[in-house]
Amino acid sequence: MARGDGWSADDVMCTLGPADRPFEERHAQVSIGVVVVGSFQYRTPLGRDLMTPGSFLLGNAGQCFECGHEHAAGDRCVAFRYAPDWFDGLAADAGATRGQRRFRVSRLPAVRELSALVARAAAGVVASSDVTWEELAIQVAATAIRVAGGVRHDQPKAPRGALARVTASVRSIERDPAAR
Repeated sequence: MARGDGWSADDVMCTLGPADRPFEERHAQVSIGVVVVGSFQYRTPLGRDLMTPGSFLLGNAGQCFECGHEHAAGDRCVAFRYAPDWFDGLAADAGATRGQRRFRVSRLPAVRELSALVARAAAGVVASSDVTWEELAIQVAATAIRVAGGVRHDQPKAPRGALARVTASVRSIERDPAAR
């Protein structure tokens, strides 16, 4: 979709579903995925998370991960990728200490602080609006660094069956946002 010196932004559409087995992948660069549509499970050495619209997937360069669709098929994300040195410089400029320049969580939940960035990324891929991708890539990275620094690392595990119920709720809202 767009790329510059040290960063890229790609529209990633996945059609995998519950019948498809997840497989191990590796982040070649620092990665921040803005989830636009759908839901999926994201597993890293940092934990296992349910990714839903509005959340940010976080990945460090060289980190292994798996994505799976245990409860529903498909998703769409805007994947921002950053060269490690470029990201490190941006993080330093944003005031992050050396220890804050690697993500210690694998997900940021859909919270108000991320909503304007999610809306701009979604508009850029869904509505083909005029998005200044480099500016958005910088804002996404700086915001992710700041917000991730305030997230607890020892989140409790979701109760058995909760992921399926949350996935069903998310998909229901996507199908009919006006339904009650």
